[in-house]
Amino acid sequence: MAGDGVLDTNHIRIVGAVAGIGSGLTKVTVGHGLGVKILTKGAFDAFFTIIRKEGPLALYKGATPPAVGWAAIDSLLLGSLHNYRLFLIRNGMTEPTPVSGIPRLTMVGHGLAGIAAGITSTIIATPIEHIKVKLQLQSQRSISDRQFKGPIDCIRQIVRVQGPLGLWYGFTGSVAFRLNFGFMFLSFEGLMRVFSSLKGTSFEMSTGTANFISGGLGSFVFWFFAMPADNIKNRMMSYPHPLQYPQSSAALGHRPSFWATARSINSQHGLPGFFRGLGPCFLRAFPVNASAFFVYEGLLRVLGAEKTRHS
Repeated sequence: MAGDGVLDTNHIRIVGAVAGIGSGLTKVTVGHGLGVKILTKGAFDAFFTIIRKEGPLALYKGATPPAVGWAAIDSLLLGSLHNYRLFLIRNGMTEPTPVSGIPRLTMVGHGLAGIAAGITSTIIATPIEHIKVKLQLQSQRSISDRQFKGPIDCIRQIVRVQGPLGLWYGFTGSVAFRLNFGFMFLSFEGLMRVFSSLKGTSFEMSTGTANFISGGLGSFVFWFFAMPADNIKNRMMSYPHPLQYPQSSAALGHRPSFWATARSINSQHGLPGFFRGLGPCFLRAFPVNASAFFVYEGLLRVLGAEKTRHS
């Protein structure tokens, strides 16, 4: 990250939030067209058929809602991450950088900042992901046949049945999932330090390239640890699927807790059930997150953000 150093001030910095918007929009740009069905031959055929018949922009049909959602989530996630890093540096969680001796945030500090940022982002991420899960489970081709006609209609129905707080159902699963951002930012920093140590060798690479590769590889670490919680979270948010969403709170019944959902997955599918979907996630994770980190870190440098790492 760029800048001349960490300012001796407790003011909240918004530069990370601005760069986070760029990260979120990048995720949609790179990931929306890929989809989650890229494992099958039919999906590859559909991919090229859409491009041939409708052009590449057709891959981004329906991209506006996820663009708004990802921009909001990453703005809070990465904006708070930057501030947590600065807070920890100001409170002495530093170590001297090799050679220069300039103080930098410790590896533990990067992990703690990632955990705190993940929990903070849950505030926005939970309702957005809840709505997304509900909409994605609808298999009807015609919108008129679907129970939820779109995001606004989905919100309206959930609030009518469960009240406003119903949008945050699955919050515990979301917290458990987003705690794993500690692993992502910890591994990202570790990889950046490895690449920085290559300076002056034949393997030396630019900061942007190191950001790209570290972000992609760090996402593998994140998804390996986060996948069980992600499956529990999605199962909670999908309730009462496969039954139709009810029209009254009485008909909704008792919503399963985090641990009840975990026990259900284990009884039905065993340990592999917690890692269902890991393959497709890995295929999308590298290009999406590598690009997002490249944009985020690049924007921080352009915007003159305070440094939390010194190579």
